[in-house]
Amino acid sequence: MSTQPVQTSVDARGIIAQRDLVVDLIRTACVVLVVIVHVTMVGIAADDAGIRVTSPLQQADWYVPATWVGQVMPLFFVVGGFASAVGWRSTLARGGGARDWYATRLVRLFRPAVPLLVVLALGLGVTTALGTPADLLATVAFGIGSPLWFLAAYGITQCCVPLMARLHASAPWRTLGMLLLLAGLVDAVRLTTGVADVGLLNLGPVWLFAQQLGFLWADGWFRQRSRALLAVVAVLTYAVTVPITLVGLWSPDMLQDLNPPMLPLALLAVAQVCLVQVLHAPLSRLMHARAAQGVVFLLGRDGMTVYLWHLPLFIALNGIALFIGVPFPAPGSATWWATRAVAVVVVLATALAVARGLRWFDRPLPRLVPGSDRPAWPVVALAVLCTVGPAFVVMQLHLSFGVAVLGAVLVPIGVWLLSRTVPAAGVTRI
Repeated sequence: MSTQPVQTSVDARGIIAQRDLVVDLIRTACVVLVVIVHVTMVGIAADDAGIRVTSPLQQADWYVPATWVGQVMPLFFVVGGFASAVGWRSTLARGGGARDWYATRLVRLFRPAVPLLVVLALGLGVTTALGTPADLLATVAFGIGSPLWFLAAYGITQCCVPLMARLHASAPWRTLGMLLLLAGLVDAVRLTTGVADVGLLNLGPVWLFAQQLGFLWADGWFRQRSRALLAVVAVLTYAVTVPITLVGLWSPDMLQDLNPPMLPLALLAVAQVCLVQVLHAPLSRLMHARAAQGVVFLLGRDGMTVYLWHLPLFIALNGIALFIGVPFPAPGSATWWATRAVAVVVVLATALAVARGLRWFDRPLPRLVPGSDRPAWPVVALAVLCTVGPAFVVMQLHLSFGVAVLGAVLVPIGVWLLSRTVPAAGVTRI
């Protein structure tokens, strides 16, 4: 057993839940890697032919193999499952329930998105009124809005935590097996019918499977296995996943298998969590260093805001550079690749500055005071639709002025509804 620094709390069943700082490290690393992928995926070409948006990363010969490393969303949902297991047990320990869970988790997830959606609605409205070419605006809006799919997928998994926690407590392996089977069945129907939208059903099984792995992680299951066994499981998982992506059923491009999520991502989650535990000891020693803790705290504290804002800011910074006449290297050239490290640092620094300015939106929902309660179930259900719904629409229809306005109106309403407290049953005043 490793000697990682932890915080401990006791859940409603008396189980000690540990805050593993390696989890914080992985969560932060995933956000940074997403920023790196997007910065290397978007290339701006400005020449006599006009302004064009290209994707140098996807044109590279090594792109497809690199997606097996760069596709970290399965691991992100595993880490989310770890945090959800600890958070749900803490909710139960202090006497809360499902409505309290929905309010606290969804407010923490969607409130940071409110200023972004307002800015996007205003920005797209202004640029449309100024006569920006429709094809260029659509390309830019598609890129800016692409990370918002995460709000829909993660919001769905968070809404399922109370149910999935009960299933995990009673039958963890049967639950994992059923989710994996459902993911395979959804893909089979999608592949045989050719109806791509059928794959949307896998927003449940694939990401919930990864979340359940996070529950196992929080239980200490992976920590109790030998590194040799976990390494074997990871190798065997890759040995299964790689061939099935080479026969035409699924793409070997792990980013292409993301939306809608497909079975290979569930298998990738198994391999990734096993490899993290294999490397847990050195990662834990790293997190003992004050410098590492400082970096993780700096980036991880504002992780959601950085994730939401990094692409809009990257596009805006490129627009400013074009306006003031900064020379742009040809996308994909040696000079362009050499400047990517600088671009990543600039985007992260700018996103952190924005996050500091928007810290008010990233505050957690206060805990209930004695005699108060969260809104009634119908109100919570309406709030879930108001928050998760617009993100789902972005995922399906892509970002546009109308979709941005929809989100800018509904998401704040949903957050406000979840933030309200009411007198508990039988209590006349708070």
